[in-house]
Amino acid sequence: MGSLVHGLLDVVVDGHFEAVQALDDGIEAIEDDLFENKPQKGLQRKTFRLRKDLVDLRRVVLPMREVVNSIQHDGWTPRPRRAHPLYSDLYDHVLRVSEWTESLRDMITTVFETNLSLQDARLNTVMKKLTGWAAIIAVPTAITGFYGQNVEYPGINTVGGFVTSTSIIVLIVISLYWMFRRRDWL
Repeated sequence: MGSLVHGLLDVVVDGHFEAVQALDDGIEAIEDDLFENKPQKGLQRKTFRLRKDLVDLRRVVLPMREVVNSIQHDGWTPRPRRAHPLYSDLYDHVLRVSEWTESLRDMITTVFETNLSLQDARLNTVMKKLTGWAAIIAVPTAITGFYGQNVEYPGINTVGGFVTSTSIIVLIVISLYWMFRRRDWL
């Protein structure tokens, strides 16, 4: 009876090893996809699916420690003395699976947080570029808006006033463009 229980538990724990290995491979694939230059569609969905699978596996793996420990120490089943090392080995396997599951849990959390950090970094880059272009576009808008008012100003209705305002616009736009390019905002 003890050998039959050991054999059954050994098959179950070996199945846990296979499941944990599959989850580990899935997390490594997501980690590889995470740092590709193009943003991945569905990466967050894959992360959540792996996290859900990991939680389901943890619900099965963690109680297995208590089951094997109880059988090993409390003597639930009649077993010969030679089976005692087999149960110790089985308990060691259960501990390794549960520790591996815990490390995968940390890894999937790190992947999720890294994905969010990368999305924030991409958003910051886009915002810098939009801000730079908005500043460049604001200069001509402000200057032409000022000259569009019904206010007397130097050079009104003259070619010199038009050339001056156009020159100011071009100089400021070129200097802003050069400054933003130098700071890698454009």
